Amino acid sequence: MDQPTTSADPRLPPLGFRRLLLVATGSLNAAFLPRDLAWLRSAYPELEVQVVLTRSALQFITATAAGCITGREAIVDEWPQPAAEALHVTLQQWAQAVMVYPAGLNYLARLALGLADSPSLLAIQCSTAPVVVAPALPPGGWDSPVTAAHVAALAQRPTITVLPPVPVLSFTTGRDDAHGPPPFTAALGSVELLRRRLRETAP
Repeated sequence: MDQPTTSADPRLPPLGFRRLLLVATGSLNAAFLPRDLAWLRSAYPELEVQVVLTRSALQFITATAAGCITGREAIVDEWPQPAAEALHVTLQQWAQAVMVYPAGLNYLARLALGLADSPSLLAIQCSTAPVVVAPALPPGGWDSPVTAAHVAALAQRPTITVLPPVPVLSFTTGRDDAHGPPPFTAALGSVELLRRRLRETAP
């Protein structure tokens, strides 16, 4: 068993992993990720966090900001040119736990369909680590039958948990009809719960 990652705050429980892969996709919620990463580094200073940003996420957060906060250079989710290394293999073998936070509908769909057209997707598709997906969707997105089908497909994979999003204000409509990810702390706790469940059911 890996040595647990203890928290600098005695009120917070230890984590059973030391290396977290955090994938952020193109959602306005990604703009708040620096705040969450700063909390994470303060709360769990021993936890290594590798941030991967999709190209659309770069509209809301920079790789420089994420890297400065985590102390580890952030990666853009695209194949290196030239391909000096198999980035997907590096990510898959390094990660002991994965969070997709926030997860836009496009990324959620690609993950559910088994697509592997980016390093992070291919790493997740091949990983046995616990993966928590926290959707962030526009008005009507969570209630769409398309989304429901993708969530149902992911529910068949024991290593993946999709967290129900919470209603949030849509800056487009001005109403609480969009959906954002649950609090970052709740998503992190869900990763640990999934890790424990997988450990208990392992042969």
